[in-house]
Amino acid sequence: MSEPPRQSETPPPLGVRLRPDHAGGGADVAVYAGRADAVELCLFDGSGPGAAERRVELTARAHGVHFGHVPDLTAGTAYGLRAHGPWDPARGLRYNADKLLLDPYVRGITGDVTWRPEVFGHVVGDDLAGDHEVRDAHDSAAFVPRGVVLSDGFDWGDDRPPAVPWSQTVLYEAHVRGLTRLQPGVPYHLRGTYAGLAHPATIEHLTRLGVTTVELLPVHAFTHEPALAQRHATNYWGYNTLGFFAPHAAYSSASDPAGVLAEFKGMVRLLHQAGLEVVLDVVYNHTCEQGRDGATLSLRGLDNSAYYRLDDNGRDVDVTGCGNSLDFRHQRVVQLTLDSLRYWVQECHVDGFRFDLATTLARGRDDGYDPDHPFLVAMRSDPVLSQVKLIAEPWDVGPHGWRTGQFPPPMAEWNDRYRDTVRSFWLADAARAGRGEAGHGVRELATRLSGSQDLFGVGDRGPLASVNYVAAHDGFTLADTTAYEHKHNQDNGEGNRDGHDDNRSWNHGVEGTTADADLLARRRRSVRNLLGTLLLSTGVPMLAAGDELGRTQRGNNNAYSRDDLVSWLNWDLADWQQDLLATTTHLLRLRREHPALRQRQFFGGRPRHEDGTLDLGWFAADGSVMDDSHWHDPRTRVLQAFLQGRATGDRSLLLVLNGAPADLEVTLPGEPWATSYDLLWDSTWERPGDPERGLSGVQQVGGLSTRLYAATP
Repeated sequence: MSEPPRQSETPPPLGVRLRPDHAGGGADVAVYAGRADAVELCLFDGSGPGAAERRVELTARAHGVHFGHVPDLTAGTAYGLRAHGPWDPARGLRYNADKLLLDPYVRGITGDVTWRPEVFGHVVGDDLAGDHEVRDAHDSAAFVPRGVVLSDGFDWGDDRPPAVPWSQTVLYEAHVRGLTRLQPGVPYHLRGTYAGLAHPATIEHLTRLGVTTVELLPVHAFTHEPALAQRHATNYWGYNTLGFFAPHAAYSSASDPAGVLAEFKGMVRLLHQAGLEVVLDVVYNHTCEQGRDGATLSLRGLDNSAYYRLDDNGRDVDVTGCGNSLDFRHQRVVQLTLDSLRYWVQECHVDGFRFDLATTLARGRDDGYDPDHPFLVAMRSDPVLSQVKLIAEPWDVGPHGWRTGQFPPPMAEWNDRYRDTVRSFWLADAARAGRGEAGHGVRELATRLSGSQDLFGVGDRGPLASVNYVAAHDGFTLADTTAYEHKHNQDNGEGNRDGHDDNRSWNHGVEGTTADADLLARRRRSVRNLLGTLLLSTGVPMLAAGDELGRTQRGNNNAYSRDDLVSWLNWDLADWQQDLLATTTHLLRLRREHPALRQRQFFGGRPRHEDGTLDLGWFAADGSVMDDSHWHDPRTRVLQAFLQGRATGDRSLLLVLNGAPADLEVTLPGEPWATSYDLLWDSTWERPGDPERGLSGVQQVGGLSTRLYAATP
């Protein structure tokens, strides 16, 4: 054992870094364990439970970092950590050298967390690695995954980020396993893997559809909660992080950690070659160690009081709903997160991140949300991270956790207000209108269609800060919003208590499956209305994978534990699903072809030309300009939006939404706005048709339908 060369007083970068340039090779090892008395590196002669262990103490220490140079450490070596220190849970100190710990900076992981059956029925996790109130003396090395030392080499060739501008971005939220598990064009052994996602059959679907950016549900190494293991279920979504630097091994066709990382990088490279960006859904708000009675697997055993937000009694402050919350008041938590983000950009070439429960990452000294939190400032000013796509899920479950519209630029945000408003108009309010009842009118709908300026109009953010969506992984699928009014989560094993109840959905008269052809046709039209509104709105649209195929989860709105047919995309498409795919592809083509649908700035409502026309005009069903009597009437169900295209050299467009149950006569705006119109799309069409040209005046518009016209000056 020797001190790091030329750095005897200064810790090297955290983690295990091979040093081929150093005489004798080996690696620099550095671990933050701020209140530990000693930290040992544990080296194993294999990856199995019976592998012999050799311990090497990291004798140098500075600023809470234990470090040293290990001369005989090579790529492929399995390792872990042990931290010695005080056991005082009331002060947040939970050191236990009998617990093998995973390096927070590990880039490869072998093995899984193993929950012993005998722990079920009492304190789950106590025997594995938890600590409860009494230090468990049992050595857990056989039950904790091992880290594996990896080298950084990979042949990226001429890989370049696609760098898709936000104004051209269409996000596609997908699950690595679920997207291709049943894809017949992907070889069986590659289905559900990184390689399967990058297979030509998958890429062909994505590029033909017209999306630009694949947003992957968590791919950081994760494990399954003991409560799920007890009922033989798994955490399918992956929001239960074990390692912030290692790709999840179960999503790889490779069997060794080096192969897992290479396959992930190969996936990114192939998607880039096809012009597709890769954005990762990342979970830095909590870890899989859960609450005080959970497991000690990594951070808790190294410095519980630094990594986690604790109260005065050493108990976890949970603003995530997952048992613990990482404490972004601490410099080392900020450092860990920034180091992880930069690793995925610089070493794995990903193009951005979507931050799960992002409010947690910006809770300051007083526990409140701070838009100028040091983490947000550091990330936004970082020369690497400031250049990639950054998307916040702008809420958590803690006090005052809803913060939509309040994150600083250049961050974009999931816009839940958009989702709720569009669903309400086309579904919940449509059902009310069918019963002769008033709804919410069209005021907020107009705000959402035009980029949500009420939320994103400050800080020079613009409409591209709004990630618009009508369905995501969490909640009903798009098709299920038109077929179910109540969640059906009985098979999740939680008595249908899980999942939220505010779905803004409408079953069109029958809950669930039906053979009624007319009812099914009305549901399909509602799906097209939702899709059309999403893809023709100002802002950045996000599709949930499978919604373009009419995917159903049979009314399950919380399929986080369903690694089965409920969650996987079914690629055996009926005729109506082929029609829906063609419709989605057509709408995305229209979005690409017409800059008026991809505004970079908010509409000003100001005259743009000598003829007095505005950059955005709102009209009622009779063709008159919308006034207060229309805007404030909760029974208003028709809205026309005229998007001026002259400034971009594009044709102006007219979006017509008829939320009334019956067919209506709608008068299209005449001169000076337009002399005639070409009908580019009508949601009453089961499949896109040829444009209808030269239309003007009064048009018969189908009940509960959407139309897009191109205007002729």
